[in-house]
Amino acid sequence: MPPTPPPGSVTRFAPSPTGFLHLGHAHSALFAARLAEQAGGRFLLRIEDIDATRCRPEFTTAICEDLAWLGLAWEEPVRVQSARMAHYGATLDSLRGRGLLYPCFCTRGDIAAAIAAAHGPAAIYPGTCRNLPAAEADARIAAGRPYALRLDVTRALAETGPLHFTDLIHGPRRCVPEAQGDVVLARKDIPASYHLCVTQDDAEQGVTLVTRGEDLLEATDIHRLLQALMGWPEPLYAHHGLITDEAGKRLAKRDQAPTLRALRASGMSPAEVRARAGFP
Repeated sequence: MPPTPPPGSVTRFAPSPTGFLHLGHAHSALFAARLAEQAGGRFLLRIEDIDATRCRPEFTTAICEDLAWLGLAWEEPVRVQSARMAHYGATLDSLRGRGLLYPCFCTRGDIAAAIAAAHGPAAIYPGTCRNLPAAEADARIAAGRPYALRLDVTRALAETGPLHFTDLIHGPRRCVPEAQGDVVLARKDIPASYHLCVTQDDAEQGVTLVTRGEDLLEATDIHRLLQALMGWPEPLYAHHGLITDEAGKRLAKRDQAPTLRALRASGMSPAEVRARAGFP
C-alpha cells in the first residue's frame, strides 16, 4: 500500500520519451497520482527530454495517450525540459562562478583506466581533472576539446555541511553524496544532466513529495546537495518498489518489456492494466 502523504502534497510523474511506457511506468504514474489524490493535492506530468539523441516527439504523444487511457489527468501545461535549457544553464553558471564545477576532459576510456588503476573500494571518478590548472583547462576548451562539467562534491559539502532527507517508505536517511564521486552536471552533447534538471524542476514546480522507483534512492543524495547549494526547498520522498518480470528482473525499455500499447492491443482494459500495475 502507498504511504500516507501530507495534506496538499504535490507529486509528479516525469518520464523520458525514449520509448513506449510499460507496466513499471504505469505503476510509478499511478503511485504518484494516488498519493496526490489521497492528499487532496496536485499531480503534475513532466517530460524529461534532455537527451536529444534518444528522445522522440512521437513518444511524448504516446505517453500522454497511454496515461489518459489509464484514466489519469494532470495539470496543464506540461513542463518539457528541452524548452528550459537556458534556465539550467543559468544554474550551471552560478555553480561554476562559485568554484563548485570544473571541466573534465576525460573520455570514457580514460575514466575506466583510472578506476581500474585505483585502489579505492568504489568505482567512482577519481578526480583526474579536478586540480587541472585553469590556464590549461581554458587552453583545452579553446582548442575545441570536448568536456563535461563535474560537481566538486568535497568543496560543495564544505558549504552545506551534513545533509539528510526523509523518505515515507524507507525512513530518515543520511546523505553520502561523496560515495558517488564528482558527478557530471553537463556534457557537451547534453548541456544539463538528469541530476540538475530534475532537482531544479521539482523546486520550480513546487513539488513537495517526490515519488519514484527505489533504484533512484541513492541519487537523492546528490539532489539534496544541489538543493542545499541553490537554496531550493527540500521535499519529502517516497521511493517505491519496482515492478519485475517472472524472473524477478525489473522491467526496462532496453529489455523490450511489454508496453502499455501492446497490452491494450491484446484486449486488456485500463482496469486490468491498473491491476497488473498494482493499483486495482
